Amino acid sequence: MKPLSDKELIVAFRNQPEVAFSAILKKYKEPVYFQCRRILVLHEDADDATQNTFVKVWRNLENFKGDSKFTTWLYRIAYNESLTQLKKQKKTQLESDDFDKSKMHNDSSNLDAETINALLAEALESLPEKQRMVFHYRYFEDLAFKQIAEIMETSEGGLKANYHHAVKKIKEKLQID
Repeated sequence: MKPLSDKELIVAFRNQPEVAFSAILKKYKEPVYFQCRRILVLHEDADDATQNTFVKVWRNLENFKGDSKFTTWLYRIAYNESLTQLKKQKKTQLESDDFDKSKMHNDSSNLDAETINALLAEALESLPEKQRMVFHYRYFEDLAFKQIAEIMETSEGGLKANYHHAVKKIKEKLQID
């Protein structure tokens, strides 16, 4: 049996909310989690933001008007929940640097995948929030600038500039030509 489209799931939600919501969770829980994880880094924080996202989807799906794609609406909620979680983190903890900076001075040919991922994560964390988000949506999620603009409620031109600056800063941080 072919999986239901987003439009079909939204219609089904009005008739059988539990069944449709279960299908939405199955289809989108992992992508939403990884979106939150790239913003928040820690599993526990991303998991909380993902749960909060789907609580809001459950409460508000019947009011979804379809003015935008369902995924845009869903990712916008996840984005806002991640930002809320990020603000909570900043209030409750001082900056902690769990990453061993001495790894950055290793010869790049000797770096394993885990170290490279840690270096990239650190480079991403050093970016201003908006640049990090634009980079995440464009590079990891492969979204068009138009869709990113809808999610972040900003102009495409500004996003392109933020993406360019993010790439430049990441290359500098990783010392890539």
